[in-house]
Amino acid sequence: MENTILSSLRQDVSKIELSGLGIPVIVLLIISMLILPLPPFLLDFLFTFNILLGVMIIMIAINSAKPLDFSSFPAILLLATMLRLGLNVASTRLVLVKGHEGPDAAGKVIEAFGEFVIAGNYLVGFIIFSILMIINFIVVTKGAGRVSEVIARFTLDAMPGKQMAIDADLNAGVIDQEAAKFRRAEISQESDFFGSMDGASKFVRGDAIAGMLILLINIVGGLIIGISQHDLSFTEAGRIYVLLTIGDGLVAQIPSLLLSLATAIIVTRVTTSESMTVQAKTQLSNPLALMVAGGILILLGLVPGMPTIIFLALGIGAGVIGYKLSKTADQQGTIDASDLAEVEANRDPLQEELNWDDISQVDLIGLDIGYGLIPLVNPETGGQLLPRVKGVRKKLSAELGFLIQPIRIRDNLDLDPDIYNIVINGVVRGKGEIKVGQEMAINPGQVHGSLEGTPTKEPAFGLDAIWIDPAQRDYARTLGYTVVDPATAVATHLNTLLRNNASELLSHDETQQLLDKVAERSPKLVEDLVPGKLPLATITKVLQNILDESISVRDMRTIIEVLSTESSRTQGVDELTAAVRPRLGRMIVQNLIDVNDSLPVMTLNPSLEQILHNILQQNSSSQGVIIEPKLAEGLFSALAKNAEEIENKGLAAVLVVSPAIRSWLAKLIRHRLSDLTVLSYSEIPDDQSVNVVATIDVDTTAES
Repeated sequence: MENTILSSLRQDVSKIELSGLGIPVIVLLIISMLILPLPPFLLDFLFTFNILLGVMIIMIAINSAKPLDFSSFPAILLLATMLRLGLNVASTRLVLVKGHEGPDAAGKVIEAFGEFVIAGNYLVGFIIFSILMIINFIVVTKGAGRVSEVIARFTLDAMPGKQMAIDADLNAGVIDQEAAKFRRAEISQESDFFGSMDGASKFVRGDAIAGMLILLINIVGGLIIGISQHDLSFTEAGRIYVLLTIGDGLVAQIPSLLLSLATAIIVTRVTTSESMTVQAKTQLSNPLALMVAGGILILLGLVPGMPTIIFLALGIGAGVIGYKLSKTADQQGTIDASDLAEVEANRDPLQEELNWDDISQVDLIGLDIGYGLIPLVNPETGGQLLPRVKGVRKKLSAELGFLIQPIRIRDNLDLDPDIYNIVINGVVRGKGEIKVGQEMAINPGQVHGSLEGTPTKEPAFGLDAIWIDPAQRDYARTLGYTVVDPATAVATHLNTLLRNNASELLSHDETQQLLDKVAERSPKLVEDLVPGKLPLATITKVLQNILDESISVRDMRTIIEVLSTESSRTQGVDELTAAVRPRLGRMIVQNLIDVNDSLPVMTLNPSLEQILHNILQQNSSSQGVIIEPKLAEGLFSALAKNAEEIENKGLAAVLVVSPAIRSWLAKLIRHRLSDLTVLSYSEIPDDQSVNVVATIDVDTTAES
C-alpha cells in the first residue's frame, strides 16, 4: 500500500513543469519575508538579487524596439515592487531587533551603503536619500504615470479606427485573413498593455511613498527601541539606527529608481524597428548640431571666470566630431553617386545578359486609362473611381465566393485621353470612352423625350446613351433616362466583365485558399478529398465550370462533399460538375423565380429533345459535337425569340432540358444567348413550383 502511494506521488511530481515554478516561488518568498525573520546572509543575497533584477529590467526596456516586446512588464513590475517591500519589512525587523549589536546587524549590504556610500555621515545619507526620493517620486514616477494615463486613453480611443483600417486592408486584398487576425490580436494586446501600465504606474508611485514612510518609522522606532530597551544614549542610538535605516533606504531606493526609469522608458517609447540605443545613436549623430554646440561651448570658455580648459576641450571635441561626421556623409554620398555613375557609364546594353528580372508578369486584372481620365482616380480632384473599383471587388468577392485579386489602375499614354481598357491576364477584354466632367444618360428603352449632348454607347451592355452636362441630370431623369457619373459607368463595365469571366479569375491558389478556409471548420472533409481522391487541378476545373454558368462557389462545404462522394465513380471534370449542380439547385434557382415564388421555364418539344439526344450520342466519341447548321440556326432563333418575350415581362429566361444534354447545350448557346440559363430537371428542387411559359419547337423535317 505504501509503495503504491509513493509511486503515485512520484508520478504526480514528475508531471510538474519545473520551468513554471519561478513566479510561484517568488510569491512564496515574498510572503515568507513578510512573516518569517531572515538571516543577514540571506538578506544580503536578496538585496543583491533585487539590484540585479532592477538593472536587468532597465536594460531590457532600453533595448526593446516597441513596448509590446516587453509585454510582461506590468506583472514583473508588480512582483519586483512587492519583492522590494518584502525586503524592507525583513530588513526593518533585523534593524529594530539587532541594530544595537552593530552596523553589520542587518547584513553587509546595508552596512556598506550606510558607511561606505555615505561615508558614515547619517546627515549626508539622509540628504542623498531625500534627493533620490524627490527624483523618483516627483520627477520620474509622476511623469511616467501621467504618460501612461494619456497613452491608455488614446490607445482605447484609436481602437475602432485601427479595426476599420484592418477591415479595409482585408477587403482590398492588401492582407490575408491570417494577417488580419494577427493585427487584431496585436491591437487588443496593445490596449491591454497600456491599460495595465496605467495601473502599474500606481504601484511605483505607492512604492515611493511607502519607502518614505518606512524610513521615518525605522528612525523613530529605532530611537525608541535603542533608548528604552537597550539603554543606549540618544546620540549612540541615532548614530546606529539612522545609519542602518539610511543604508536600508538607499539599498531599496536604487532598484526602485531603476524600475521607475524603466517604466518611463517603456511608456515613452515610439514604436520602431530599432532599439532605443540604435535610434538615439542614429538621430544624435547630427554634424550641424554638434558643431553649433561645440562653438557655443568655446565661446562660453572664453568668458572670464569660466573653467576655460574644460569648456574649450569639450567644445573643440564636439566640433571635430561634427566635422568628421559631415565629411564622412559627404564622402559616402560622393562615393555612392560616383559608383552609380560608373555603373551607368560602363553598362553596355548589348553585352548585358538577360535575367528573370527583365521579364515582367502580367497583372490578373488591370484597368488602363488615358491621361484625360486621371482626375477620376485622383481623390484630391474629387475622383471616385478608386472607391467604386474597391466596391466592385468587394461585392464580387462576396457574391462569387472567393477573393478577387486587387485591380491595378495605371495610366497608359498609348491610349486616347478619354479611353480606358479593362485587361484580364494581359489581354484587353473591354474598352470604353468616358467624358470627365459630364454624366451619362442611358436610354433603358422607353424615354419620353430627347436630350442635347454627345451620343454614345453604354460600355457594359451596349445601350444607347448621351453625354450630358450635370445640370441636365434631373431633367434627364424626368424623361426616363438612367443617369450615372463617369466613375459609375466604368465600375459597372468592370463589374459586368469580371462577372462574365469569373472562371478566369479563379486559379489553383484561390482554390487552395477556399479549401484551407473550409479546413478550419471541417479539416477531415478536406483531408479526405485532397490529394487522396482528387488532385487540386481537377477541383479547380470543376469550380471554374460552375463559375462559367454564373453560379457562386460560396457553398464550398457542399461542393467538397459531393466531389468526395462522386470521386470513386468518376474523375471526369464534366461528370463531377454535373454531379455538383443538383446539390446547388436552391442556390441556382433563387434568383430566377418570379414574384409568386414560381420558376418560369421554357422546355423543348419532346421530338426536338430526342433529336439532340441522338446527335450527342452519335458524336460522343469524336472531338466535338457536330450539329446540322439549319437545325442550329432554327434552335437559336426560337430560343432568342421566346427569351426576349419572357424578359420583356420582367421574368428570367430559363430553359429546362434533360440532364444528359444540359451541359452540351449550355456550352452551345452560351455565347449566342448569354442571358439564357440552361437547367436540367434534376437541378430544380422537388418543392419548387414550375410554370412552363413556352415550348421550343423547330422544323426538324430535314433532320428526321
